[in-house]
Amino acid sequence: MDFLTTYQLSAWEWSALVFCGLCIGISKTGINGLGTVAVPVLAVIFGAKPSTGILLPMLCFADLFAVAYYRRSAEWKYIIHLLPWALVGFALALLTDHWIPDRSFKTLIGICIFAGLGVMLWNEFRGKETSVPSAWWFTALFGIMGGFSTMIGNAAGPIMSVFLLSVRLPKTSFVGTAAWFFMIINFLKLPLQYFVWHNISKETLMFDFVMLPVIATGAWAGILFVKKIFEKNYRVMVYALTILSTLLLFL
Repeated sequence: MDFLTTYQLSAWEWSALVFCGLCIGISKTGINGLGTVAVPVLAVIFGAKPSTGILLPMLCFADLFAVAYYRRSAEWKYIIHLLPWALVGFALALLTDHWIPDRSFKTLIGICIFAGLGVMLWNEFRGKETSVPSAWWFTALFGIMGGFSTMIGNAAGPIMSVFLLSVRLPKTSFVGTAAWFFMIINFLKLPLQYFVWHNISKETLMFDFVMLPVIATGAWAGILFVKKIFEKNYRVMVYALTILSTLLLFL
């Protein structure tokens, strides 16, 4: 427990961490994008770059819960189309990590997300379908943004939410597709953050194991939430939380 004593976390900070763990669990099995709320909170407590090494294993734990439950609900055609572009985003993040200021990157990502949301909401209010989500460049744009943002700051939840909302997946397929996509992406990131950025260690992993029961509780709550909420209300909820989590990128 050297890691815990080193940081000397206060009662308030432990409360904030429990809240983050619940949000991460719920986001993986219920409301995609909610986990982004944990990004700025962990950054305040542990620092920006160290916090990404603490957050990533927590996300991986939650991914395992989500995939175990929604293993048959994924729409693999979207995952297969997104993954190559996400890897391009990975490469760009590694190449430009020291050149692009963190705040400038987050602002750019936030603007792109809001632009995508604006187009989607406009089409929904008009009641007309659009061919944009099926275009290759649309998948490429969101795949690259997703790969880049998840590598830099584990902040791809809102981006994935916009993409999956745009292709109008039902709620179970929405959660299942996001679960598989993020599990693959996050486990690919583990060796990069361990060997390249050196912000994952035995001590940080011990802390993540301490948070495992909290994450599991959140994952269970997310499953119950998806079962009980109506399809239309689910979309509205994801819209609202995507906007909220995107606004956090500007902080």
